Amino acid sequence: MTLLAYSFTPVHPGEIIKEELQYRNISQNKIAKILDISYTMLNEILNGKRQLSPEVAMLFEASLGISADILINIQSRYNIQITRNNKEISSRLEIIKKVCASLF
Repeated sequence: MTLLAYSFTPVHPGEIIKEELQYRNISQNKIAKILDISYTMLNEILNGKRQLSPEVAMLFEASLGISADILINIQSRYNIQITRNNKEISSRLEIIKKVCASLF
């Protein structure tokens, strides 16, 4: 299996949270105040520019009922896919695979 077999568009957990806020008609300003986090931090998470931390995931769990475990798993899968799509890292991994294959 090559690294290209993992090719798909990753989903950032912020997209899911953003959709939920829109569905519930809750503004970013309002939820930022409720959660006591900065609007900038919230906006960056919702737009996929900042990782979702476990602490903030738990705040969303408490406020929106979305499991923090699920949100963090989505973040982890997002991080892995972004890393797999990095050409520099992919090249390095291919070299490592070839070297290790010759050892066994």
